[in-house]
Amino acid sequence: MGRFINPFTDYGFKKIFGQEISKDLLIDFLNDLLKGERVITDLTFLNNEQLPEWEDARALIYDIHCTTDTGEKIIVEMQNKSQAYFRERALFYLSHAVTRQGQRGDWMFDIKAVYGVFFMNFLLKDNVKLRTDIILADRETGQLFSDKMRPIFIALPVFDKEEEKCENDFERWIYVLKNMETLKRMPFKARKAVFEKLEEIADVSSLNEEENELYWRSVNAYRTHLSVLEASRLEGREEGRE
Repeated sequence: MGRFINPFTDYGFKKIFGQEISKDLLIDFLNDLLKGERVITDLTFLNNEQLPEWEDARALIYDIHCTTDTGEKIIVEMQNKSQAYFRERALFYLSHAVTRQGQRGDWMFDIKAVYGVFFMNFLLKDNVKLRTDIILADRETGQLFSDKMRPIFIALPVFDKEEEKCENDFERWIYVLKNMETLKRMPFKARKAVFEKLEEIADVSSLNEEENELYWRSVNAYRTHLSVLEASRLEGREEGRE
């Protein structure tokens, strides 16, 4: 059993980024992600029951919805397996967050920006970048047309740096998330205090009995679904050989 929780499980992902007590971790990560673009000083988690529910039978997609202190909507999602039309699904998802801002009466389309941060444990077709930032811009000049819809795709399989090779805080975050379940210690604590708090929150030994049960159910669900998908892949390969 690893020392730290697996962030690729539903429980682990939301334990790290999706609870009030750890929201400063999400704020720090988002500020490192959006460095030079904007600064988030606070955020509020939204009740997902008020938002459209997109059930995935494979139970390998987890998401967090929040709004910043200045009103921007942010969706942070972890997807562990590729699916058809993933790009289109992401845009559809963000579009709902835009249209839900509509108001009755004399409303003048004063919408707040919607950010989507999509962690992917797979590669998008024809794209081998760690980070893909999408903007609405003029095709000829490259000038920004609107900043109201902002998808960011993070392809975790691309990242292969060792601890000492991480060059900035964004890379340090990606290193920790990708390797957390196998880490014996939490790196980068001396460089940044947020990783010390992450160590406390993500330590399996700090979970109480109920939390431990929920976590291991989440781990088992994650592993089971991966096993089912792998079995389907192997069956398909065997059928192709026949």
